[in-house]
Amino acid sequence: MRVQRSFCNASLAKKSLQRYLWIMDDRPTVTPNRSIDMTSLKGLAHPLRVRILDALSTYGPNTSSGLAERFGESSGSMSYHLRQLEKHGFVQEDASRGSSRERWWERVPGGIEVDSVYPPRSAERAASDLVQREWQVTRDALFNDFLMQGADQLEPRWYEASTIDTVNLRLTSSQLADFVAELQAVADRYIQRYRNQRAPGTRPVQLQLNAFPVMDAEEIPGGEDS
Repeated sequence: MRVQRSFCNASLAKKSLQRYLWIMDDRPTVTPNRSIDMTSLKGLAHPLRVRILDALSTYGPNTSSGLAERFGESSGSMSYHLRQLEKHGFVQEDASRGSSRERWWERVPGGIEVDSVYPPRSAERAASDLVQREWQVTRDALFNDFLMQGADQLEPRWYEASTIDTVNLRLTSSQLADFVAELQAVADRYIQRYRNQRAPGTRPVQLQLNAFPVMDAEEIPGGEDS
């Protein structure tokens, strides 16, 4: 595994900045990324529902009882939350796997965009913050599992193919937006190339992309973006 910290400068670029939280899966779809409305956001804004959606994205379709076992919940509670996610368009029944005895559930194809710019102390902001916070918890858990167990449990080829990179730059807001857009474009190309791949030797892999201003540092005044 490669662990790297990079220190470098960036060239000038201009692009407007919009902040979204993205979730993607690798199933075949022509569905565009969905910017969810307030009603759907409130329907998702429950810690267990966020974890259910993340599990279906990471591990693929599952049953209510299977998800209940994963999260230590009752089947009745899990069925209720799955129905709420279905109501708001986040999950759907996987008819190809279902039976008369038990339904299989899958994520609705396509990415999700959650607008994080809402007025402070508003209901919208509270729902958005909860969803983003829970998503971060699930991402951190997967990453920590890899850090703590990867070297001992993974075959060397998997561990050596992985990387942990930290890059520190001084950028304007438009340069940051342009940098993120280019990284997203690279990710999109790989998503399209390997979408729905189920070949022998594959396993779920997660790429975590975070790019953000350091909060306890200050902006140099007088820039074009100011």
